[in-house]
Amino acid sequence: MKYTNIREEELKAKVSQDYFWLYDCSKIIGNVDFCVCMPTSELTRGQAPLLACPLVETQSLLWAEAKKGDADIYESITQLILTIGKARTFDKHLPPPFLGCFDYKKIAFLPYSDIQDIFYQNDFNWNVTPSNHNTREFQLIYNKISQKQSPPFMEGWTPKTDEVVIQFDYEKDDHELKKFIKNNFADRKFGITKTRIDKNNFITIRERKGSFFTPQIWVELSQKYLADVLGEDWQDEYYVWDCAAGTGNLLAGLTNKNNIWASTLDKQDVDVMCDRIENGANLWKQQVFQFDFLNDEFLPVSKGGKLPNELFGIISDENKRKKLVIYINPPYVEAMNKRDSKKGKIDVNKTNIYTKNLEKLGKASREIYVQFLTRIYTEIPDCKIGEFSTQKAIIAPNFKDFRKFFLAKLMKCFVMPANTFDNVNGKFPIGFKIWDTQFGKHFNNVIVDVYDAKGIYFGTKTYQDGLACKYINDWLKNYIDNKKSNEIGAICCIGNDFQHNNYVNINHSTQLKGVGNAKGIAKFAITVTNLIETSVYFAVRKVIPATWLNDRDQFLYPNNKWKKDIEFQNDCLAYTLFNNNIQPKHGVNHWIPFTENEVNSKYKFESHFMIGFISGKIIQNGYSNLFEQEEDKLCIKREFSSEAKSVFDAGRELWKYYHNQNFENERDGYNVNASLYDIREYFQGRNEKGKMNNKSTDEKYNELIENLRFTLQILAQKIEPKIYEYEFLK
Repeated sequence: MKYTNIREEELKAKVSQDYFWLYDCSKIIGNVDFCVCMPTSELTRGQAPLLACPLVETQSLLWAEAKKGDADIYESITQLILTIGKARTFDKHLPPPFLGCFDYKKIAFLPYSDIQDIFYQNDFNWNVTPSNHNTREFQLIYNKISQKQSPPFMEGWTPKTDEVVIQFDYEKDDHELKKFIKNNFADRKFGITKTRIDKNNFITIRERKGSFFTPQIWVELSQKYLADVLGEDWQDEYYVWDCAAGTGNLLAGLTNKNNIWASTLDKQDVDVMCDRIENGANLWKQQVFQFDFLNDEFLPVSKGGKLPNELFGIISDENKRKKLVIYINPPYVEAMNKRDSKKGKIDVNKTNIYTKNLEKLGKASREIYVQFLTRIYTEIPDCKIGEFSTQKAIIAPNFKDFRKFFLAKLMKCFVMPANTFDNVNGKFPIGFKIWDTQFGKHFNNVIVDVYDAKGIYFGTKTYQDGLACKYINDWLKNYIDNKKSNEIGAICCIGNDFQHNNYVNINHSTQLKGVGNAKGIAKFAITVTNLIETSVYFAVRKVIPATWLNDRDQFLYPNNKWKKDIEFQNDCLAYTLFNNNIQPKHGVNHWIPFTENEVNSKYKFESHFMIGFISGKIIQNGYSNLFEQEEDKLCIKREFSSEAKSVFDAGRELWKYYHNQNFENERDGYNVNASLYDIREYFQGRNEKGKMNNKSTDEKYNELIENLRFTLQILAQKIEPKIYEYEFLK
């Protein structure tokens, strides 16, 4: 065995040295045996020494139990969980992504999110001795972790059993263990946490519920917007209920505690808020309570319910409801089907509100925050709502049913980057919206204020009515070639927004990336009859870079003006010809836009389709039938703009440079039918992971490819205003 006849302290030192040498294993956290943390030296290089302040904590990656013998992994992890729960270590330190255990022959990991519910059970006795295996509590936890199904999302790990615990043998699984640590530890963006830890503002981050700490900059700005809409004295004139309060930070800055109620799903969060009240938070304890907003009934305490009697009186009174503000940052988590379980959470949306409103909400019911809005709208009519959420409810196609139902008047809105919120990494907008449910009105468009990550205002943005919209994929459906006998490639058409643009690619249909099990026109066949329309679609989706602000913007069904703009169509064709992923090893390359003489090729091309399409002349070869029955309609000479011609010139030089390389024959790597992708691969090569390198060692090639990219950028700038003119975007 790898570590035999050594004491526990020596075992911890060797495991640290052999597997976690990149990290800091010196931290002592509560009564936990072994802790792995992000190193602080690299994180604070060139910065102020934040860690000199005791209120700033380094993110833990692993808390583990160490045993010197051959231990039962479930017993070891059960003991660790009891140790953590007894000391409430998670209240004093940010929990790690993994718990674990190890002995002289093996190591095991357990995702913290899989067992965190245990720590919030109200009827659990945490006073038992963790090492006593005979207690009821020990057996409950042991059974829970030994019988659960394995997580499907761990990178670098293939489960050998149906166990939830991920186990490695040091000798047999050394490579897999190191790969697992690299994929799940090294690539994480942890380091110094954004949260300063003290009893007044400690936030436990629980990804299971999708709850995110609201940065103070947006708390303050949201309250300013509420004052703008409701009046300067709104806090004295209105009641406030945060029904997704977490630990209550959204309520910081509110002054009239007589009018404030805060409820949250977890009793533990209630305890934290009460502790904050003891230390000066401006709330009344009797107005802070545990309440599951998506499942519990609206019943007052006096009738056996959970709502404070005064709050129940407010929501039951028609006039008082008009003076109630539901002020929330609800969870953004979306439930997905099992196939997409890596992206979302399965079945977290199965609440009472979901069951009662599924028919009217449609796919929007997957979103937890939509369920919050639905209950507020249906069961607390005439109130005001101030809520943080994504912009999906306003513009996303899947939310059309929700928009038909939710007819509250949008009074005011501002948006900010999502990644300014703790625990949110995506580049998309989050909006703070103020709704008046008393006045039912569907908007035609919405003008919102825009703030950057530092809270600096830099303009407005208009969101179009998402209810009446038809989308770009609806437009492309008009050009489906049902024969498909003359296919020259295919395009992936997932989604209608910038968020999905990375999936839009052109390749042979068997090699198309991102399609998965998507239906509709996700895999759209490209033929001679729809090549121009496909090129317009591709260029429209690709020429404008995606940003956090346009991430949810929808590409729309255009007006008809594009049909008469032949130059625009040809510009889009030129852009598409030099941005596809076609490779001849997967099928015939019909996309070469040059003749053999233009690029000095050593042999004849297998297909002359594209040069024939561009020149308006059918070049007879084995693929002339691609123009079958379409000769009169499609064989016209394409005239290109000066910007497009520059792209062709730059591309021609690149192709020529490739074909002029010193190839003896095809066995030396020469491919007469090489595509742009093949040329890039030839010169740039791939790294040890198989990923194409960013640059080549051939400086002449680097110069040529950069020139091509530059001309494509100029062409993209020319195409961009036409996208708005023809209303692909508004």
